[in-house]
Amino acid sequence: MAAAGLAWLAWAAIVGSNPQVTSRLLRFEVTSATTAKATIQVDRTKSVEANCRLQAKAADFSIVGELTLTVPADSPRHQTLPATLTTQRSATSVVLIGCTTADSHRPH
Repeated sequence: MAAAGLAWLAWAAIVGSNPQVTSRLLRFEVTSATTAKATIQVDRTKSVEANCRLQAKAADFSIVGELTLTVPADSPRHQTLPATLTTQRSATSVVLIGCTTADSHRPH
């Protein structure tokens, strides 16, 4: 039982430490009461389609805008992408939830 548990733990650590896609928020700017702009960096280990989700948040932490960017499989593996979020009211921040692929549903 212990050997099976250790084998599973090793497998989970190896798979989890090498995701197909990683992303990070480089910068954001609230440009008006209904618009926020962001720049994200997306890195993929292989040519797979990725969906990256961003949220604009208000001062009370409520979500006032959301955007999903699709990165096509045939685009460069390492790229910087601009994003414009339309908001319901003034945002104070933009949060990158992360990117997912068809094989990896957990945002990275």
